[in-house]
Amino acid sequence: MEKHFTDSRVKGVSTGTTILAAVFDGGVVIGSDSRASIGGEFVSSKTINKVIQVHDRIFCCMAGSLADAQAVTKTAKFQLSFHSVQMENPPLVIAAASVLKELCYNNKDELQAGFITAGWDKKKGPQVYVVSLGGMLIRQPVTIGGSGSTYIYGYVDAKYKVNMTREECLQFATNALALAMGRDNVSGGVVNLVVITEAGVEHIVIPGDKLPRFSDE
Repeated sequence: MEKHFTDSRVKGVSTGTTILAAVFDGGVVIGSDSRASIGGEFVSSKTINKVIQVHDRIFCCMAGSLADAQAVTKTAKFQLSFHSVQMENPPLVIAAASVLKELCYNNKDELQAGFITAGWDKKKGPQVYVVSLGGMLIRQPVTIGGSGSTYIYGYVDAKYKVNMTREECLQFATNALALAMGRDNVSGGVVNLVVITEAGVEHIVIPGDKLPRFSDE
């Protein structure tokens, strides 16, 4: 990637955000809110799609600087497409996460973005990986990120279960994102969810007025 040095005092468009991914029995759910802000003070968009498809059954969620995250995912999509052609097979989920890790690590002094990568492949089934700011890569059954995640660690720890059904996992993800969006002023908009299984990919959009409410806000 090209390296551009910028004044760190400049406030760009950021995805002050809540992102989440969770493995269930036979698949994975990945999702986010849709609000983007400028400097954490002004809402620049209510309909940003933060769940990006990098290959057929591999998606990632982004948090941090929107420009940085979009540049990384665009480069990753190109590399994975080229890798798929060379190998004559779809890339593994760990391969996609590793590409993001390398891009983040090699450009760690210029980038302000982190990612959750989730997908399904024939070798290891459903998987979730975290690529943090700076390029650390770790696999987890469930993970959350972004500014809104600080409000829902307790909920996620208490409610996530291994081998949940698809419906249980969708409800868990929806509730977690709704709780974060209700507390975090830079998370909001709609909930974008993607369900990834061996059978394929399903996109689900839940409008803000259809989300579950847990208070009289």
